[in-house]
Amino acid sequence: MSSTDRSGAVDATRTYEVRTYGCQMNVHDSERLSGLLEGAGYVRAPEGSDGDADVVVFNTCAVRENADNKLYGNLGRLAPRKAGRPGMQIAVGGCLAQKDRDTIVRRAPWVDVVFGTHNIGKLPVLLERARVQEEAQVEIAESLEAFPSTLPTRRESAYAAWVSISVGCNNTCTFCIVPALRGKEKDRRPGDILAEIEALVAEGVSEITLLGQNVNAYGSDIGDREAFSKLLRACGRVEGLERVRFTSPHPRDFTDDVIAAMAETPNVMPQLHMPLQSGSDTVLRAMRRSYRQERFLGIIEKVRAAIPHAAISTDIIVGFPGETEEDFEQTLHTVREARFANAFTFQYSKRPGTPAATMDGQIPKEVVQARYERLVALQEEISWAENKKQVGRTLDVMVAEGEGRKDGATRRLSGRAPDNRLVHFTQPDEEVRPGDVVTVEITYAAPHHLLAEGAVSAVHRTRAGDAWQKRKEAAAPKPAGVMLGLPSVGVPAPLPAPATPGCAL
Repeated sequence: MSSTDRSGAVDATRTYEVRTYGCQMNVHDSERLSGLLEGAGYVRAPEGSDGDADVVVFNTCAVRENADNKLYGNLGRLAPRKAGRPGMQIAVGGCLAQKDRDTIVRRAPWVDVVFGTHNIGKLPVLLERARVQEEAQVEIAESLEAFPSTLPTRRESAYAAWVSISVGCNNTCTFCIVPALRGKEKDRRPGDILAEIEALVAEGVSEITLLGQNVNAYGSDIGDREAFSKLLRACGRVEGLERVRFTSPHPRDFTDDVIAAMAETPNVMPQLHMPLQSGSDTVLRAMRRSYRQERFLGIIEKVRAAIPHAAISTDIIVGFPGETEEDFEQTLHTVREARFANAFTFQYSKRPGTPAATMDGQIPKEVVQARYERLVALQEEISWAENKKQVGRTLDVMVAEGEGRKDGATRRLSGRAPDNRLVHFTQPDEEVRPGDVVTVEITYAAPHHLLAEGAVSAVHRTRAGDAWQKRKEAAAPKPAGVMLGLPSVGVPAPLPAPATPGCAL
């Protein structure tokens, strides 16, 4: 059981767990939810608690056909645990909550709080209200109440951070429900973004990823068509900021000034995630995507001319309604021409509430599966060939945490090259911390990673590594056995792509 003082603060013995589904916007929102809960006095549950926390929060995604089935299955598994644990609370937020609203409480009456994408800042208040009134609280705002970056944050990494520059989307892609749930695009002021970046760098962060549902459309809400390229150049003037990335752009808004800013700003990394979705002009038209194959390949050509070593990745949907074999062959042609470093490939599935869900020409599952396997095989071949071009190159690799599952057995460490390729390298004799940078020579390439088997030629200890070490020491147990509030840290999954194509524009 919990207790509260007169200020409404929660007894610090209460623990929380946040489960995140979907794109990087949701991952970043979950950092905000964690920050809000810790600000209200909750303590993060130990890793692997799996529903044993006093408060379990589901931050949901709605772009998959079976997203609701997955949620209700998870909620069902928690119902008996909640029944046997007085005071336990369950909250559901995110895109599915925004879409389904009262349906969640009707189907899972043991849920205490339902909140939407526009009012994540209300979670602690809603939990307390549900506790006091002993009934479910459902509060869904129709428009953004406060830009998420004004809320407290519990960042998952000491050295890498997300920075939202906009929320919402003005596009109307027929396969995507995100604009209906996140709303129209709303941009932050450049000064606010840069102030947040400077504050993060002062804390030791050396890599930031600019986030937006349609990141390079930034400026449409503030009336400046070149605002995104100006923002990239401004990031280049932030002292101590070593790496800048962004996701996800839209081909429609990818202009020459953005390419120039990427090429001319040293800390903007030579990496681009450019969602294709389909190589067929007919399918792109049905998807309501405002570019065609020629325009897309033209962007790729310009980027490679300006940034020769750029690694370009993409999203592709296979089996969109009406897709013919000829249409699919056009996708394969585009993949061969673009030579993506990697691709996030998806079999089309209906998103309830989207125009595509009711279109004629839904493709049989076995046809979609066969095409998907052909696409994956082609992209694997290309990814491996492109990675082989890296053999012999000397790269500066930022050391990551938790990216190499076999590192312990192989005595290797892992990190990211400037172009975001995953590199496993031989562990040097001297200490290397996440956030530090090592210089290595690539000796072997696999389809999804690079290997540096020789000795590390240089270790660069960084402020980011200092920040990681400081956080780790703060999380360590005191001699008396009393734990501080911060648990062990992880690192956010590296970009370039959202986990689901519905959020990748």
